Amino acid sequence: MARTLTQLAGIGVEVLDGVGPARAKGLAELDIATVADLLQHYPRRYLDRTREASIAELRPGEEAMVIGRVRSISSRRTRSRKTMVLAEVADGSGRLKVSFFNQPWRERQLPSGTEVVLFGKAEEFRGRLQMTNPVVDLIGDRTGRIVSVYPQSAKARLNSWDLARMVAEALRRAGTFAEPVPDGVLARFGLVDRTTAFADIHAPDTMAAKDAARRRLVFDELLRVQVRLVQRKVDLEQHARGVAHVVEGPLVDRFRSQLPFVLTGAQERTIAEIAADLASPAPMHRLLQGDVGAGKTLVALLSLLVAVQGGHQGALMAPTEVLAEQHALGIRNLLEGFTVPDEAEGSLFEGADMERSLRVELLTNRTPAAARRRILEGLGDGTVDLAIGTHALIADAVSFSSLGLVVIDEQHRFGVEQRAALRAKTTSGSVPDVLVMTATPIPRTAAMTVYGDLDVSVLDEKPPGRTPITTEWVRDEAGEAAMWEAVRGQVAEGRQVYVVCPLIGESEKLEVASAEETYAELTAPGGALDGLAVGLLHGRLGPADKEQTMDLFRTGSLDVLVSTTVIEVGVDVPNATVMVILDADRFGIAQLHQLRGRVGRGSHRSWCYLRSGEISPDGSARLDALVRSEDGFELAEIDLDLRGEGTIMGERQKGRNDLKLASLRRDREWVERAREVAVELVGDDPTMADHQLLADEVDALLADPDQADFLLKG
Repeated sequence: MARTLTQLAGIGVEVLDGVGPARAKGLAELDIATVADLLQHYPRRYLDRTREASIAELRPGEEAMVIGRVRSISSRRTRSRKTMVLAEVADGSGRLKVSFFNQPWRERQLPSGTEVVLFGKAEEFRGRLQMTNPVVDLIGDRTGRIVSVYPQSAKARLNSWDLARMVAEALRRAGTFAEPVPDGVLARFGLVDRTTAFADIHAPDTMAAKDAARRRLVFDELLRVQVRLVQRKVDLEQHARGVAHVVEGPLVDRFRSQLPFVLTGAQERTIAEIAADLASPAPMHRLLQGDVGAGKTLVALLSLLVAVQGGHQGALMAPTEVLAEQHALGIRNLLEGFTVPDEAEGSLFEGADMERSLRVELLTNRTPAAARRRILEGLGDGTVDLAIGTHALIADAVSFSSLGLVVIDEQHRFGVEQRAALRAKTTSGSVPDVLVMTATPIPRTAAMTVYGDLDVSVLDEKPPGRTPITTEWVRDEAGEAAMWEAVRGQVAEGRQVYVVCPLIGESEKLEVASAEETYAELTAPGGALDGLAVGLLHGRLGPADKEQTMDLFRTGSLDVLVSTTVIEVGVDVPNATVMVILDADRFGIAQLHQLRGRVGRGSHRSWCYLRSGEISPDGSARLDALVRSEDGFELAEIDLDLRGEGTIMGERQKGRNDLKLASLRRDREWVERAREVAVELVGDDPTMADHQLLADEVDALLADPDQADFLLKG
């Protein structure tokens, strides 16, 4: 009988020969508890023994891999009382001295006769070749063209050949694998069957066979994730009761008619996509991504007005008080003079006689108590039409009468719990539509995976009038002097400047200190900004001081604003033409691109200066990318390549990738193919009754409740 991965996910590794409690504990160190886990513990590299490098071919100063046998090994104490293990390795062509500092266990690990793979830099010492602290893989006496080397664990006391032996037994006892993917899909993409894939990923006869096996198993991993996301999306559309909005109406018409400019084609296309969602009784679940300055806020406001004109409420949640305050200020100005029926449940189409001003309120943690009580009462009785705020919107005391649309700005700053909490704030019993926005473009493959249960709209066109931004990497003191001279020149022409202080770490207190020190240094007698009107803005200022400083900068009373990253998103001062970012290598690509987007918002030529000295290769690559490109979508792809995709099934944004074999970087095309197939196979049946093997496998292998919660709440 053909085996399924679902069955193997329910069988513990203890069924394998020689796996008792101690060895099972060691396997657990490698996250291997079941036979399915073992079969998905893939080799980390393959040694093509027909192309081995020999010790005689090593060159001093070059990194290399050699395979040899330990001839002798010993240990001794250094003068600093640390242990040094010395070994001699030979391969027939020559001998190599190998030393390990402060790794006494190597003497036990590498007894004479052990066959080893060494990765390290060859050096010459007293006329002999040596390696110091190389990476070691143990492969035993295995022969053949291709030898698989597995991720190992010294703590678990498991070697590569131990794992290879267990995998071979598991494959032999499993026999033939049941095929959960339709034959037509395999034929369409030229994929091998699952039995062949598992055999050839672990013990290939050729590197070509290994590559074909990897393609199939990568597809399987990505397909399982996409199936789960599509199931969630279809289930939500079929069972959640939403609000069917009337998308055409007087509020929207009036707002559009008073705009002093024409919307871009991308804005019109996106508005139409959102309008179709809002008109449907199924709750909208849409991601709106657009580059800096593409006009997302205007699209969001038009969407919120659709909800309000139908007698519902809208909420916009922003990650910082500065951004929430700016949204409130801008939206109040745009909606000045707008009215709605006095009865919260009325409709403009029902001939209501009494009208009142459309009410926009700002709610943050620093809203005074009396104002907070008044706002909460208005949210509860429906007389607050639009609520704009921070995390304060999801406080226990907050409840909406009829929340029709939730807009989450800069969604990457919020956890899934916070997004879900705001959506659950209405007492009407219906599920509000959700629009999550980001000005940090997300690589297409990441968007399809991390936000795969959302529909995606893209604003890929900027409004006319935006000016290009010249970006320069300032590397030395001479360049810095020229930079400050350019700053003073722009101020002399009536323009304004941002200076962003170094990102020191997670501590806001440290960043405030950095901002204050930078401000003092720049404004001191003889300092770079001496004699200019300079303001200081950081997260620890009180709301009144913060608002006063921003008002002074917006109105032109300040020439320069020295700030932490609180101005990263949303701040809009068209007269600002220069962005100076100090210690720019401390920031990621997305954050640098966001900061640069604070200038170039008017009709004047603009500049962004990235001040940084000697930095790492990664830091250099980031700054080079910023100098080269203003396209946020291109930069997002570069960022993915540079820093990795992080985790798919959890809230961490960087680090180990939970996909065991697939990579959102290397396997971009397979993400899209997996999505295409998932949509076909799920169809309009989230239970996947016609593809039960695959449905069971998805349930078994994505069964971690925390992972499922993350996937399904997005």
